[in-house]
Amino acid sequence: MSDDATNFYTSSASQHSDQPAKGHTYKQAGVDIREAAAMVGDIGQLVKRTQKQRQLAGAFGLFAAAYDLSAYKHPVIVTGCDGVGTKIELLLEHDLLENAGKDLVAMNVNDVLTTGADPILFLDYVGIGRLDKEKITRCIAGMVDYLEACGCILAGGETAEMPGMVPEGVIELSGFAIGAAEKTSLLNPASIQRGDLLIGFPSAGFHANGFSLVRRVIEAEKLSFSSTEWKALLAPTLLYHEEANALRKNVPSLRAMSHITGGGLPENLGRILVFGGHGAQIKLPKWENETVQKVLAHVDPADALHTFNSGFGWVAIVGPENAESALACGKGAVVLGQINNLGEVQIEHV
Repeated sequence: MSDDATNFYTSSASQHSDQPAKGHTYKQAGVDIREAAAMVGDIGQLVKRTQKQRQLAGAFGLFAAAYDLSAYKHPVIVTGCDGVGTKIELLLEHDLLENAGKDLVAMNVNDVLTTGADPILFLDYVGIGRLDKEKITRCIAGMVDYLEACGCILAGGETAEMPGMVPEGVIELSGFAIGAAEKTSLLNPASIQRGDLLIGFPSAGFHANGFSLVRRVIEAEKLSFSSTEWKALLAPTLLYHEEANALRKNVPSLRAMSHITGGGLPENLGRILVFGGHGAQIKLPKWENETVQKVLAHVDPADALHTFNSGFGWVAIVGPENAESALACGKGAVVLGQINNLGEVQIEHV
């Protein structure tokens, strides 16, 4: 734990005397340990919600969390780390902090899900200039909503109160997800074959990528949005655990899954197609999202394709014989295209 940090899920500050200080204090330096300790009870109640489907091995509240993998015959550990990016500035401005927590979980857990693994543990890091119990608790409440939904345990967290380092009113967020899978159940992108289909699952908007560009467009073009449009623009990243689980269960020819984040469809599909030297031919439908289109009207089309998710936050690659089963694994799923041997992702707008 860093010097100015509090592991506020697991620790409590020592009790200090109310006698006048005889020298400089930590509180005078901008770090209030007792205020941090006061959050422990509230956060602890939220944490309990994530321990219904899975349980930690041993006591909660130690220096590190443990999870019993004995239910797996040949377990493989999968890890991921990500953040919310500059979207947090707009989420703070429009008082949508629960969305920030959901974004943080989804950006990490979705990455773990692409491997075929179960998300089992999640940890977060919160950096803030001055402790704000309400803001931090709301962020964590959003995390818990998503973690509870996918059966992933909030195993611990770190809050660093850093006056002078993190600007007043700013929150830094990072997340760390740990998953586990049977070695034989891990998806292998090298199994992708020519003729396989790409099944796209809709996004809720920009998710948590490209917001430096979004913010630039809003400022430069002086765009205005209604409160409803702001909520649509800042909708949280979708958590694709239900789609991933359905695909694993119902699609025997599931080859690979891709979380479409920064880099868009070309880069994120390219990361799994490279193993076999494959390419893909995609026919991309129009992104039916009025608020998103209000921004995209001012973005270079080629740059938008390589920055945003183009309306699809999740793509599965399956054999053509299981196309119907794959399409039934998520609302709004469509066939985006087919795998070829051209070595690049070619996208045609339709």
